[in-house]
Amino acid sequence: MDKILIVEDDDEIAELEKDYLEINGFFVNIIQDGNLVLDEIKNIKYDLIILDIMLPNKNGYEICKEIRDLVDIPILMVTAKTDSIDKIRGLGIGGDDYISKPFDPSELVARVKSHINRYKRIKNSYSDSRDIISIGNIEINTKSWKVFKDNKEIKLPNREFEILKFLAINPNIVFTKEEIFEKIWGCDYINDNATVAVHINRIRDKIELDSSNPQIIETIWGVGYRLNL
Repeated sequence: MDKILIVEDDDEIAELEKDYLEINGFFVNIIQDGNLVLDEIKNIKYDLIILDIMLPNKNGYEICKEIRDLVDIPILMVTAKTDSIDKIRGLGIGGDDYISKPFDPSELVARVKSHINRYKRIKNSYSDSRDIISIGNIEINTKSWKVFKDNKEIKLPNREFEILKFLAINPNIVFTKEEIFEKIWGCDYINDNATVAVHINRIRDKIELDSSNPQIIETIWGVGYRLNL
C-alpha cells in the first residue's frame, strides 16, 4: 500500500484529502506543524508528500528544500496563491507539481496516482541506458540516481535528475521545451514556459562551472536545449 503524507494545517481540507485518498487505497498520515515533517519522513518511508505552502512555524518552501536533502519522492505542492511566481518558486526548489485551492479532490487523487506510478516506472526503467554517464567532471549514475561533480555528490530532485538523464542519453540533440515537458511530466505541454526553464536553470546551477555561461546544457535560442557531449 502506497503511503501519502499530507502536510496541511486546515483540518477540513486535510481530512477531505485523506478521505478521498484512503477510499482509493492509500495509507495516509496528516501533519499540521511544519517543524515535525523531517522527523516524520525519517521514521516512515512515504511514496508522495502533499505539501501546503502556508503553514504555521515553517512554510512549505522551507520544508520542500529540507525534504529534498533526504528523499527524491514526488512532492505535490498545494496553495491558495495563484500568482505564477509562486508556482515557479515551488517548482524551482524541488516541487514536482502544483495545485491551487480550491481544487477537485478527484483531481488531487488522479495527480497523486500519476506521480507515484511515473516515479515507480522511472525507478525501474534504466535497462535502456548505461549505468554511468560521464560529461567532463560530471558523473551520472542512472542506477543509484546519484550525480557527482568532481567526485562529490550533488543533490538533484526527481524532476531535475530525470531531465539531466534524458538529455545525457540523447546528447548533441536539440529538444524543445514542449518535448522535454511531455517526456518528463508524461502529459501534453500546457503552454507553461516557466516549468522546464526553471528546472534547467536549477540543474545548471549545480553542474555548470559558470551557470550564466553554460557549456554542458546549452540554450539554442528560439528552439530549445541541447546537452553537449
